Amino acid sequence: MKKVIVLACLLFSATYASAEGYQVNAQSTKQSAMGHVGAAMKLGAESMHFNPAGLGFMTDKIDLSVGMSAAFTNFKYSEGNYSHKSDNTPSTPMYVYAGFKIYDNLSAGISVTTPYGSGLNWGQNWKGAHLVQDINLKSFAFQPTVSYKIFDRLSIGAGLMVMMGDFSMSRALLPAGSLNGFAGVAPLVPGLGDMIKKYEDVAAVSTTLAGDADIKVGYNLGVMYDVNDKFTVGLSYRSKVAMHVSEGTAKLDYVNELELKGMLDKVNPILAAGGMSPVGVPPLDKGTFEAELPMPSNWNLGLTYKPTDKLLVSAEVQFVGWGAYEELNVQFTEEVLGGYSIQADKKYMNTRIYRVGGQYAATDRLDVRLGAYYDESPVRTDYLNPETPSMDKLGLTTGFSFRPVDRLSIDFAFSYVTGFGRDGSYTDIDPLTKQPRTFKGHYSVSAITPSLGLGYRF
Repeated sequence: MKKVIVLACLLFSATYASAEGYQVNAQSTKQSAMGHVGAAMKLGAESMHFNPAGLGFMTDKIDLSVGMSAAFTNFKYSEGNYSHKSDNTPSTPMYVYAGFKIYDNLSAGISVTTPYGSGLNWGQNWKGAHLVQDINLKSFAFQPTVSYKIFDRLSIGAGLMVMMGDFSMSRALLPAGSLNGFAGVAPLVPGLGDMIKKYEDVAAVSTTLAGDADIKVGYNLGVMYDVNDKFTVGLSYRSKVAMHVSEGTAKLDYVNELELKGMLDKVNPILAAGGMSPVGVPPLDKGTFEAELPMPSNWNLGLTYKPTDKLLVSAEVQFVGWGAYEELNVQFTEEVLGGYSIQADKKYMNTRIYRVGGQYAATDRLDVRLGAYYDESPVRTDYLNPETPSMDKLGLTTGFSFRPVDRLSIDFAFSYVTGFGRDGSYTDIDPLTKQPRTFKGHYSVSAITPSLGLGYRF
């Protein structure tokens, strides 16, 4: 079998790699302004995401809410004198909630949210293109929910999460400068020296993997209790969902396919004569692949304190079950290298997110909000690469709601997130030398996210 020019199957890992980055918390404009707290707050229809038990405390017959955010992220990589910044298009998480009060103690609703998603573009010919060029992940969760208030101070709730999504990712199979490995045989192959120079700064061939995830089902449970008129506690749980791509496809993108394959046909006999394995581009576009990765479970424990009718403060801790992501298995069909497969260790760690937020009723028509959160990274230092530019992050948030009429709310939020710059490395196998190679460097990130929402109750 010909030597494969890259561990291409690892492409899929990048769609889920950024851990705290691909779990999206912008599922409510109001709560985005408060550091995304909500497990111990009575949010009407929006409680379906944060704690379905909160839906049971609805006071209106119908509660509708819609909104969207625009996340502008900037990653930077540096090593020695080399530095490079990502060029990302903004991601746009959105939400729709509709809650209904069925009886005095029974409420129900349905929501559409985007709990997972990411987008990252490093460019085609940067130093780490052999690991990732660009990635894009989108997901949607449809959640019918029911909540029952057992008595005035205690409510429980449950929702069924129906999830689907899609992804795409590109990486260089022969990145810029990779043909330098043939320099030793260049004198024996006419034109090879010129070709090596031609691809010194250009990837000779790249590949893009893409696929739609199968529909999967999880659940969301919650309980909420008013300790007294000032304190409320809440506990919620969202289950892990194993997202599965059963028929992903790959595309190969050559600068000049005939030129490259013609040169390999000349080089391979020389390699074989020297006792080395011939080199070839894997026919990833000749079949499909399947893979499965976890969307992590989440426990949320919160406490809300309302000292006056105008002021409310809430704090919570979120436990994220990233430890379920131990390894990645990607299996190609028999048409691709006889069923080529890759197993890659990930060894993610469980993490916590600490949140605090406050809301103050400045007037009868205007509420103002502030918040902050600290988000831990689940990625180990020796597994850190540009597919996973993961680090601990601090988020600062603010926003307001304005009610031009009694039942209509116009909501705005703004958040700034900064990562605590991190050094790390990632080791894979060089496809030409078959020796371990390590890509290391320093990563940093910052992001701003404006959000706009509308709410109407009647």
